[in-house]
Amino acid sequence: MMRENSSKQKTRKIKFSLKAVEAKKVSLAGEFNNWNPDADPMHRDENGIWTKTKMLSPGNLEYKFFVDGEWIQDPENLRTCPNEFGTLNNVVKVIALDRAGLHGNDMEP
Repeated sequence: MMRENSSKQKTRKIKFSLKAVEAKKVSLAGEFNNWNPDADPMHRDENGIWTKTKMLSPGNLEYKFFVDGEWIQDPENLRTCPNEFGTLNNVVKVIALDRAGLHGNDMEP
């Protein structure tokens, strides 16, 4: 699941989260880090929720979670597209701010 926090920059702060209570290691990978599963490790809270906040440029960006060596789709994001491996990637749509730095819906899942 993703959540947006306001920013007056061209990039937007997007928070990704995944509930994976039994997981030992979770990371975020996508177009924004060249699909490198080691580039963006996520942090686990006491409830088994893993989170990672990224600064992302506006646009449609594909991503997945890498959980204990397995590629996992984001179960909270129904927005997907097919990938070259015959499975699906999730898509996050990051919306640009207008000149006043305001936009009613800055991020769409």
